[in-house]
Order: sequence, then C-alpha cells, then structure tokens
Amino acid sequence: MGENYSVHEYDVLVIGAGGAGLRAAIEASSSGATVAIISKSMLGKAHTVMAEGGAAAALANKDERDSWKTHFRDTMKGGKYLNDWRMARIHAQQAPDRIRELEQWGAVFDRTPKGLTSQRNFGGHTYPRLAHIGDATGLELIRTLQQKGIHTGMDVFMEFTVRKLFKKDGRVIGCFSYSRNDGSFHVFKAKSVVLATGGATRCWEVCSGSWEYTGEGFALAYWAGAEMGDMEFIQFHPTGMIWPKSVKGILVTEGVRGEGGMLRNSEGERFMFQYVPEMYKEEFADTEQEALEWVDEVVSGKLASKRRPPELLTRDVVAKAINSERDAGRASKHGGAYLDISWRDEEEVKKKLPGMYHQFKELAAVDITKEPMEVGPTAHYVMGGVKVHHETQETCIRGLFAAGEASTGLHGANRLGGNSLSDLIVFGKIAGEHAAKLAKETDEFEDIPDSEIETVIDETLAPLMRDEGENPAAVVSDLREMMQNKVGIIRTESELLEALTALDELEARAGTVFGGSGKSYNPGWHQSLEIKAMIDVSRMCTLAALKREESRGGHTRDDFPSPDHKYWGKINSVISMNRDGGMEIRFESYPPIPDDLRELLDSDDLHEEE
Repeated sequence: MGENYSVHEYDVLVIGAGGAGLRAAIEASSSGATVAIISKSMLGKAHTVMAEGGAAAALANKDERDSWKTHFRDTMKGGKYLNDWRMARIHAQQAPDRIRELEQWGAVFDRTPKGLTSQRNFGGHTYPRLAHIGDATGLELIRTLQQKGIHTGMDVFMEFTVRKLFKKDGRVIGCFSYSRNDGSFHVFKAKSVVLATGGATRCWEVCSGSWEYTGEGFALAYWAGAEMGDMEFIQFHPTGMIWPKSVKGILVTEGVRGEGGMLRNSEGERFMFQYVPEMYKEEFADTEQEALEWVDEVVSGKLASKRRPPELLTRDVVAKAINSERDAGRASKHGGAYLDISWRDEEEVKKKLPGMYHQFKELAAVDITKEPMEVGPTAHYVMGGVKVHHETQETCIRGLFAAGEASTGLHGANRLGGNSLSDLIVFGKIAGEHAAKLAKETDEFEDIPDSEIETVIDETLAPLMRDEGENPAAVVSDLREMMQNKVGIIRTESELLEALTALDELEARAGTVFGGSGKSYNPGWHQSLEIKAMIDVSRMCTLAALKREESRGGHTRDDFPSPDHKYWGKINSVISMNRDGGMEIRFESYPPIPDDLRELLDSDDLHEEE
C-alpha cells in the first residue's frame, strides 16, 4: 500500500462533539467502555453553542401547570402530527431529569426568585419551559458536558473528518478518517458507532449553520445503507440577521420574542395577528392589547392568564409570515421584518439578552435597547435525518446509532424551539447507553480488509491527483445558491425538477474539482471532499419535497398550498439506496398513537375522520 495510516481500537466510537455526541460519550464511558470522539472542528466549537434560547423541559418552575403531558402535546402539535410519538413521549418524560443532571454536573442556569432553574417562553410551548443561561444556553451546555466528559477518560480526535463507515455482515465495524491539519490517515476499529454529526444547513446560501454543517453524517449513514426519513422538512428560523451582508443568516434567538419582542413590517403594523393558523386560534391573542397584557403578566412573575402573542407561534408559521409580508411589499429596509424589544426596560434587555445586545452592537451597529433589529428567515435545522429505533437510537445497520439532529423522528414536520437542546441530552444518553451495551456483548474487533482501505484512500486523494480542475468553492457556491432559490421556503414542482437536473450537473462538476497540492492545512482539499455529501443530501431533500404534494410544517408547496390530512398527513418519507446505487423513496406510517396519549392531543387536529 502506497499510503501509511494509523489504526485505533475503541469499544464505542462517537462521530461528532456537540451536545448529543458528548452526552453519548459520557454515558458509554461511564459504563466502562473505551470511547473516542472524532470532531470535525475543535472541541468546544460545536454547532450546539449556537442554540442560545434554552432547553425545553417540563420542570414547572415558572408555571406549575406545566407537565410532560403538555410538553408531549405541544411537540406533536408543532410537528403537525408526523412525529414518532414514541420518541416525543420519551423526550417529554426524560427531559426534566436530564436538565437536573446538568445542574448536578455544574451547569449554571438562570434562577427564579425562589432559587429554582428559570424558564422562559418560546414559540409553540404552552408554558414557560426553556431552562436558560441568558441567551448562551448552548455554550453552557457544551462547557458542562465537555468538563464532565474529559473526566470520564474518553479520547478526543479534533479536526478529523470521517470519510467512510466500514461494515461486515451488515454490521458497522469502524470508519476511515483523516486529519484536517496534517492530512494523515486513520482507521478506527469499533464495536459500535454513534453518529452525532448535526445537520446540513450549509447546503443553503442563507443559513445559521456553522461551516461544519455540510451533511457528511447524513451521507455516511446513507452510503452505508441506513434509511433516511423526512428529509423534505427543513426549518427556516424566522429571525436571522439580514444586514450587513457579511452576517446574513446569523441566528437571532427566539428568546427575544419570548421576552416580549414584537414583529412589525415597514408600515409599522404588528402583522403576526393576521397569520394565526386555525389550529392555534384559541391559544393566541387576537389583539395587541391582550398580547401586551400577557407580556406584563409574565414580566411581573405572574402566571399568564391571557393568551400568548402571535410572535410565539411555531417557527414555520412565523417564517412564512415574514416571507408573505416581503412578497406583499411590506418588508423592512433590507427585505425582512423589524423585531423590536426596545420597549422593554434597557437594563432588563441587557440582563436577559446579553448576547443579542452585543451581537447587534458589534456586527450591525444597532443598539437593540433603543431601536429594532432587522431579521429574516434563515435555514436552521433539518427535521429529517437517519431513522432510528425509538428506544435505542440504533439504525437499521447493526451497531450504528444516531442522536441529535443527525437522527429523525422526534420533531415531525417542524421542530419547536428549545426541543433541540433537550433532544441532544435525552437521546444522546440513550444512544451512548445502548452503544456501550452492544460493545460489551461483542468479543473482538473485526479486521477491515486492506482493499476497502485502499479504495477510500484513493477516493480521498483523487482531488489532489489532478493537474487542474474547477475550483471546489465555485461548485459549493453554485449548489448553495441553487438550493436557496429552488428548494427554499416556498417550493414548486417545476423548480424542484430543475433542482434535480442542476444537482446532476453539479455532481458531474464535482468529479473534476482540483483540490490543490499537498495534504497539510489545505482547505481546498477539504471542500473538494465535502461536495459529494452536500449534493447527495440536497438530492434527498429535493426528491422528498417533490414527492410530498401538500404543505405542512417546514415544507411548503406553492402548487399544493394546503395540508392534505387524509393522505400526506398520515405518512412519512423514507429514502434509501437501492442495489444499483440509486436513490429511492417510499412512504410509511408510525404505529397508531395509543388511546392514553391520544387523549392528550387536540382531536380536531388529528383529522381522523378524513
């Protein structure tokens, strides 16, 4: 063999060092398994830190009326009932214990006057449910998990990219990776593998995702034979920064609206009152006076008796409302909407939203205590992902687990804000527990054939072997622009078909890119290797969006503007690779919801008669 590589052996290999990966590693390591984490970036740079507003859990610290049953109901309703109800139940029941566990490990949450973990209101949640640390909750979660994880004895491989999962007899046995710094090659043998690689929002031009979010985890699972679910459902967060262009897409936490932030158009109208869906009419204020009274109650520490402001509707609703106002010619100066928290006390704003205050001061020269922010939709989250077993997080491939945004099931057609952070720690723990259990039942590490290693090395080196070729950055830029324009918030059959054709063309171009010379510190090479994953994931999203002929949650078809409850409202998409290497799609349903859980849901919303 021409290229040298190092070999490592671990009981459990965790790919991804965000909240889900760290929680999985902690659980696996605590059970006595040898554990390694592979991180594409530096430890502490995970995308989890961008989840600012809080972690949803029915602690009932701010409102004693809250319970796991209400959290379950809100999650199902927000997901337009396409959620795996089994995962929604587990999440709602276990989230409070996972938050308390973080506190025991040293997480410093904001406190109520009684010294309990403080909770704030968020879109789609009936009660104040998000445990938070100002507007830097994700950062505190990562800090806490890292500190806990390091003490369990896990090994960490930072700035490594995984290129392939190895299998034997239908079971995962390890992976191939390379160092992004020196280009060295590494083979990891493992008895079980946990994918905690996050999402793929960098496939869109305007997004809140960090540079790591290129969908490689999705692609690794798909290439290995795992099934992908619900890839048509992409959440466009309604409030990203839109000006200046250099910061377009950077997230503005939903916590701003949870603290009373108002959305207005260019005419000064508080427009969200016009966009309340029928299924939420009874739960949200229909006058500005009632919305203000709700804020007054919440700010003063009283239990809310008034209905919530419509700015706290689910993210899919708010994002599409801002888009509609723009199309109607009522956009803000730079094409979004105005989000105003300046009417609240200046010191309270700085205390509750310190990150947002400094973010707008430094990046946009805007003092949010004195003037409104300009915001607009930004690609933020993939509700779809790798299909997993609800109790174990294991995929259809033996020994391969997935957790966090890398997996699917919990969120259905639309994720409620705050559910992502509690998702990470609930299902990260479950994935780590069962990965370690399987590893303990496995006696030996499997040998990985030299031929398979040689093949992936050749594929990895291919962009460096060309004398010339297209700039990979140009291909990536064209891909992101195309996905933004044709597979964005609003979709049509004609544009989706055009997108599929464009993806074929981009794939051909990707096969000719020139990665530059040398393996050391070569970003052009890294980007050359990311393109295939980005294209395959984009194709999954596009194909699933084309087939779903309705509008629901994070999927809106302009040619099918209404939800179809009778058919599409009862089935989920599943994408897999066929024997010829092509991409195929089918649809299936989750098991029926049992009667005791059905009673918690709004019967009219289930449309069971249709």
